Amino acid sequence: MVDFIKTQNNFSRGEIAPEFFARDDIAGVAKLENMDVLSGGGLSRRAGLSSVTTLSDVVRIIPFSVGEDENYILAIGDYRATIMGTDGSVVQSLVSPWARADISKLQYAQRFGTMILVHPDYQPRIIAQTASGFEIKSFEFSSNDDMTVNIPFMKFDDAAGITITVTSNAGGNNYATFTTNENFWSADNVGERLYLINKQWVITSYVDAKVVVAYTNSTYTLPESPIADWFEAAFGAYRGWPCSITFHQDRLVFGGSRSHPSGIWLSQVGNHHNFSVGTGLDDEAIFLTLVSSRRQQIATVVSSDNLQILTSVGEWAISNKPLTPSSVDIKQHTSVGSVVSRYLPPQKIEGQTVFVSGNLRDIRELCLDDLGENYNANDLCALSKHLMNTPVDIAYNASEHKLYVVMSDGTMSVLNYHSGLGISAWGKYTTRGVFKSIAVVDNTTYVVVKRGDNLKLEKFDVSAMDDCGNNFDFCAHGLPLRASGHNVSSLRVRKVVARVLNTKSLFINGKRAVLPNIVYDNDSLGFSGDVSITQLGTVKTTIDCPWQIHGSDPLPAQVISVSMYGNYEI
Repeated sequence: MVDFIKTQNNFSRGEIAPEFFARDDIAGVAKLENMDVLSGGGLSRRAGLSSVTTLSDVVRIIPFSVGEDENYILAIGDYRATIMGTDGSVVQSLVSPWARADISKLQYAQRFGTMILVHPDYQPRIIAQTASGFEIKSFEFSSNDDMTVNIPFMKFDDAAGITITVTSNAGGNNYATFTTNENFWSADNVGERLYLINKQWVITSYVDAKVVVAYTNSTYTLPESPIADWFEAAFGAYRGWPCSITFHQDRLVFGGSRSHPSGIWLSQVGNHHNFSVGTGLDDEAIFLTLVSSRRQQIATVVSSDNLQILTSVGEWAISNKPLTPSSVDIKQHTSVGSVVSRYLPPQKIEGQTVFVSGNLRDIRELCLDDLGENYNANDLCALSKHLMNTPVDIAYNASEHKLYVVMSDGTMSVLNYHSGLGISAWGKYTTRGVFKSIAVVDNTTYVVVKRGDNLKLEKFDVSAMDDCGNNFDFCAHGLPLRASGHNVSSLRVRKVVARVLNTKSLFINGKRAVLPNIVYDNDSLGFSGDVSITQLGTVKTTIDCPWQIHGSDPLPAQVISVSMYGNYEI
């Protein structure tokens, strides 16, 4: 047997997966639950949850900022969007078009107190503050004096080879009958816009699969032959609506649709309801399609230093500054792919874009190389894949340096991230309930928690020592011991010493650490110094954790180092 003393004073990698237990160059732990890694590399019991209000039917919460000091929570449920104050008060409840099943795909962008929400099956909606409160209304493309609409038009793939024969119609000089050379129309086309003969047309009635009746705003001249050069509105009830949205260089950007998943549409500069490409002047609208050897669907678009386009199979960027119709430098940089089945909003962390990969197992950081020319997609959870269990919501609190990822099983994986200090530590949060959604509003992290049959809006609060009256367990488990470059076959731990800060309750390997009675006074910050447990016995397997720091008392606990004393055999 060989005597040893081993001290760990850096936990900066957080909980790592078991396949890395044989590595002795990773400053992590085998388990980290309901604890955070501090800026100095130590461990702290997480903040508790304080109650905000009880909810009825909320599927998702979204931050909604109207002014510098006017912040709200947008709570979206079944056909209902509720504007709530940060104290949980209901400011206004609005009827919405989205059913519960639709909400996971809602994407949104905000500018000057107005939020626009998009979904591939619904006309975009605007939520804005008015003199009398808040309202929700349909997003409309701007119109011109001749009643034409500044909606983008395009040629869809399934319209290739389709020609239209235009004939007069008994409805009058502004009506025409459109007859295609193949079956093409359906009753769903009624209300859709077309562009041909240098005019916009609205389909007013469906006759059969080859014939529809359309209306234009002025008289027209019948063409002498069938027309092959015609276009459909990019968006509508039949073709679908934008899937993703952002603002970039004072343009409104739509990414992808149900019928054209790889399209990018950018409005005119400063005129966010006008998507007319006009004559291609610098401030006019832009339309482009991602071209690659693989079919891809745009998952979301992100305004960063460049316009970033995250698709199902890779990450693209448009780098032009300014971005004009005549200068569009677009290329694919990486091939990770993003989630398209639901919206997990990419987060800005220390200037980088962080997103969930399409396999729902990676949290990637999209960052430019040293030359500022190419993006890399670094994996932020390479050592902790076991903590990724189908993410359903995500949010970042910059003031805390924490990325929160809500999982489908109701737990939450949390990344304490501070690159300047070398902190990139994953851990798990649990509560006596199920985490459902998360949002950061004015530097405060709010969560929707299902407790029993009740939905609760709660917030993380450093002054809360429990979760709304419910104690929670916290723990950190040490990695299996390696010595002299070898795995240890048997280990006897005689003593474990934890150096603590401002601590009032702590257990080590199942035994309560003895602290001075004075620390339990209300005005005491807690004990700072060394606490220890002795005569702990033998660990016989190489995979067992030699020490455990844990507790459940609603009292503060911080650990900055753990030392083991004992002997081992190889």
